[in-house]
Amino acid sequence: MAGPRISRVFGAVNIGSFRVSAIIAGISENGDLVVLGSGHRASQGIKRGYVTDMAAATYAVRDAIERAERMADVSVQKVWIGCSGAGLASRLQPFDAEIGGRRIEQEDIDQLLVAARDAIQPDGRMVLHAQPAQYRLDGAHGVGDPVGLHAERLGVDIHVMLADGAPIRNLTEAVQSAHLEVEAVVGSPIAAGQACLSPEERDLGVALVEFGAEVTNVSLYAGGMLRDMVSIPMGSADITDAIASAFGIRRYQAERLKCVNGSAIASPHDHREMIPVNAPGEEGTGPIARHADDKNRIPRAELIGVITGQLGMLMEEVNKALKAMQFSSHRGKQVVFTGGGAELVGLADYAQAAIGRPVRIGRVPHLSGLAEAHLKPGFSTLTGLVLYASNDPVDIRSFARRQQRTVKLGWSGMAVRIVQALKEYF
Repeated sequence: MAGPRISRVFGAVNIGSFRVSAIIAGISENGDLVVLGSGHRASQGIKRGYVTDMAAATYAVRDAIERAERMADVSVQKVWIGCSGAGLASRLQPFDAEIGGRRIEQEDIDQLLVAARDAIQPDGRMVLHAQPAQYRLDGAHGVGDPVGLHAERLGVDIHVMLADGAPIRNLTEAVQSAHLEVEAVVGSPIAAGQACLSPEERDLGVALVEFGAEVTNVSLYAGGMLRDMVSIPMGSADITDAIASAFGIRRYQAERLKCVNGSAIASPHDHREMIPVNAPGEEGTGPIARHADDKNRIPRAELIGVITGQLGMLMEEVNKALKAMQFSSHRGKQVVFTGGGAELVGLADYAQAAIGRPVRIGRVPHLSGLAEAHLKPGFSTLTGLVLYASNDPVDIRSFARRQQRTVKLGWSGMAVRIVQALKEYF
């Protein structure tokens, strides 16, 4: 039996420091989101969210999108791309206008958004997002649609996400060099929030910690919107490097030990358990690890000690970020960890003890057609990009430009269009 007909196809690429992942999805005729194909590969030319080798980054993007295209049996020309580095910063900018007590019309909303766009001061940085988060009527917050209501003053809170211009241009050029057009660059806190947080959590107040390979973003959601964020230049790759350094082994061996035998919680029998440094079939290859026995095995307790030592430093930074964002003043106390680092065994329990707040692991939602391998927290930003793109969010930058073009068109422009239409008709 044939599947539902797809009316709209779009792609997304998440450019991380550990992997580059791509997804192709579609909207069916009945409005359902369907994943058509997905793929990923090891990252190249990316360091802590910044492009460090243009040719290598371009190759990684092209390879990831081609894997997704082969699975989907369809090609895409435009993609949404995720960004976790580039000096991301988030803020809310309020803007108000006098209405005079009359009934609010759609034209009032349009003019308010145009004026709010012009009032944004990026201070030399690039505006990634400028979206209306909520409206206010005479100081009353939380108005979703003010059209038809009466007010003396109409206000709007604009969520603005800023980034450094040069790193964003490098990311965009890497994608364009892979023969793809960039639909938009999306900050990873927004994409991951779409995938991992429920509407109720975003309303009550929740902290989202994206534990990536080389960057950890701590974001604060409250009142249904992203309020603030802090970027920490540390991640799970630092744990891998610490393991490699502590035992004098190679990075790929350290990564395997972390993923297969690592844990954030120690147990009494860890001192008696010896774990092999080499993978099955690779015995006798590579260097002998420090503190290893004659079979190149190390005590699991020492491995966990290295992991928890690095985690302790990261949790200190997370606590500082939460304090700086005044997270304790919000009703919700939940902290959600996601990203590839959140796949570490026992992380939720460790983080809950270190932060002193309830912690859960943010999982990827089950989208129709999404591969089983991509249901892990490490793919939450990629999945969030698809959800974000499918919602077709309003950005007041492009909205304001459209409104200004319409106003400038005037009667003369309308007359030209009418004449052109008449010529085509006759």
